[in-house]
Amino acid sequence: MIDRYLHFLYTIGLRMTASETSAKLFSQLIAFVTILGVSVLLMYLVRFIIKKTVYRVILKTQSKYDDEIINNKVLMRLCLLIPPVMVMKYLGATLPDFPHIRGLIYGICIVCDIIVVTMVLFSVVNAGSDMYNMHQTSKLKPITGVVQTIKIILIIFCVLLIISFLMGKKLSNVIIGLGTMSAVLLLIFQNLILGFVGSIQLTINDMLRIGDWIVMDQADGTVTEINLTTVKVQNFDNTITTIPTASMVTNQFTNWRGMSEGGGRRIKRSVTIDTSSVKFCTPEMIERFRQIERLSDYINQREAEIAEYNKANHIDTSNIVNGRQMTNLGVFRAYITAYIKSNPKLNHNMTLMVRQLQPTEFGVPLEVYAFSLDKEWVKYEELQSDLFDHIYAAAPLFDLKIFQRKV
Repeated sequence: MIDRYLHFLYTIGLRMTASETSAKLFSQLIAFVTILGVSVLLMYLVRFIIKKTVYRVILKTQSKYDDEIINNKVLMRLCLLIPPVMVMKYLGATLPDFPHIRGLIYGICIVCDIIVVTMVLFSVVNAGSDMYNMHQTSKLKPITGVVQTIKIILIIFCVLLIISFLMGKKLSNVIIGLGTMSAVLLLIFQNLILGFVGSIQLTINDMLRIGDWIVMDQADGTVTEINLTTVKVQNFDNTITTIPTASMVTNQFTNWRGMSEGGGRRIKRSVTIDTSSVKFCTPEMIERFRQIERLSDYINQREAEIAEYNKANHIDTSNIVNGRQMTNLGVFRAYITAYIKSNPKLNHNMTLMVRQLQPTEFGVPLEVYAFSLDKEWVKYEELQSDLFDHIYAAAPLFDLKIFQRKV
């Protein structure tokens, strides 16, 4: 069939040119272009058939996994192999008298085959990655870094195969030859290698997940992407901070995932009491404090305990310093404890306490330690502010002063 077509073209070439060589070149190039055109048309025909048959079947299935084969163009890229394969098959028949041109075209076809196969493997890797990302596990164990590493390996392998083919040497010899350049390659790909090792450590040790809230240097926000070389963090002002993956392993960062997954978000804030306002409670003060609902039981119980202790130890209570006495700071601390324990927005199954910290030159810090049930930032800040609004307003009722530097 091809021989007859070549003879027909050769006859036309003889009529158009006076040289037999020119006629052969004309006929064989036209035959080659014809095969090339037919192969391209066949490629588009196969792609059209796939779209009308295979794609429709895939789209009708309930599974979403096979849709990624369409989205990542696995079959469409596979069809790109048709032209170079057909050209190589009929190359000897279409260009029998021009070995140099035939060798050049054959080399181009081989290089095209290598590139197309690499593209197909890229699509397969992307499809597998997208299928994996459909699972919740992908947020716990992101594989973006692994996927990028596989792609880099494919590109390197593709380049080595092309170099091996063009140089006419075995792939192993090319790799051995490149071994002498290992120091240079390590220097060039240093960040990639460190990033790859870092991404593996982050994944295996479960140090970081997509969606985690982290604080590190200039980053304070949610992790949106973890790839081979960088970690992207969307800050609370919607700016994006890019952090090298390797530095996430070597440098310190705070991950708030434990708080998000736990029973509450911690409140740990103190108010400083002016020490000059701290004093023993007088009978009038005790009666006034007894009128506070959250303190009536506490006052009665403490008053009975103190009276029993002082009586048992024969303490002269005419002097207020003798024996045990209540102070306005102690009663205030008991009031705050009762106040936070009655707050339904706090987690009562976790630690709730009010404690004194080490006194400073500014006064006595009184710290509230509790956990908010609502971990959402705005709600958490609102609750914390409400608690301390009340504390600031209640302190004067106990004859206490909040320290404030006077200018």
